[in-house]
Amino acid sequence: MITFPAGRSLRIGTRSSPMALTQAHTVADLLRKEQPNLQVELVDVTTEADRWQGDLSQLGGKGLFVKQIDVMLQRGEVDLAVHCMKDVPGDTPLPEGLVFAAHLPRDDVRDVLLFPEGSTLRTLADLPPGATVATSAVRRKAQVRRMRPDLDVVRVRGAVGSRIDKLDGKKDAGARLDAMILATSGLVRLEMSHRGRQIFTVDEMLPAVGAGVLGLECRHDDEPVIGLLSRLNHQRTMTELTAERVMLHDLRGHCNSPIAGHCVTEPDGRLGLRGMVFSADGTTLVQAHLRDGSTDDPAALGARVAAELLRQGAREIIEAIPH
Repeated sequence: MITFPAGRSLRIGTRSSPMALTQAHTVADLLRKEQPNLQVELVDVTTEADRWQGDLSQLGGKGLFVKQIDVMLQRGEVDLAVHCMKDVPGDTPLPEGLVFAAHLPRDDVRDVLLFPEGSTLRTLADLPPGATVATSAVRRKAQVRRMRPDLDVVRVRGAVGSRIDKLDGKKDAGARLDAMILATSGLVRLEMSHRGRQIFTVDEMLPAVGAGVLGLECRHDDEPVIGLLSRLNHQRTMTELTAERVMLHDLRGHCNSPIAGHCVTEPDGRLGLRGMVFSADGTTLVQAHLRDGSTDDPAALGARVAAELLRQGAREIIEAIPH
């Protein structure tokens, strides 16, 4: 086994948002437990996607959240990148020379509904017709529209704390917001879980592919870093994620495609993968749920679910959505 040199420091590339920095610090702490006295430096960057407040599809898609850090990794400016796997594009290969050496155990994948400070409302059903619900995800918008077509679902972007400030009226959101949907795991990481009211089950709102998973990326020829990171890898999470991402890749969606997917290891040890593709307004849906996947070949399960969705018309739904 290749050991990590005692005198070498580790530079972690991360976005500069509070969420990303929290995640990077978590990884740094885990690595120090594996390698006592490890010197870690966080190199943060505000990506082009972080600065852009408009529709991400106009800029090139959410993959821009990771692209700039990947370039730094390729150039040798950092040794490790910490990425939310839901932000890593599934329709393109990894940048040349890079590899995911580890995935941390998956956090809560569920979405959660928030209301403005002081509101007495508790659930989506409590909102009156015409109420405004904010979200950054086309996947969430489509599913909310299926549950409550009478609601006005609007896009809101920015760091989680800034979004909540907009919900509370502390920042201009452009219009009054009556509710907001965020990721449960994000609120937990920022110690803001007390703001959540209704946590949707995965049956009510299917998660994004890669939801709740942090991936640790490095250069494929940096064997000391690969060896160090591999100590943190969670095999079950990596297996389930593989099935989800193969499904996403085979669907060939774009950043405006409402695609959801969630893989779990069943009590009998085999995999179950559920996938959905929605029209932009949520009125059209195709779905597939296969439960007999082998943990030895999660990619095969992902391919089968994608094939079933495509058989039902997923390609036509995806191509009908502008991008």
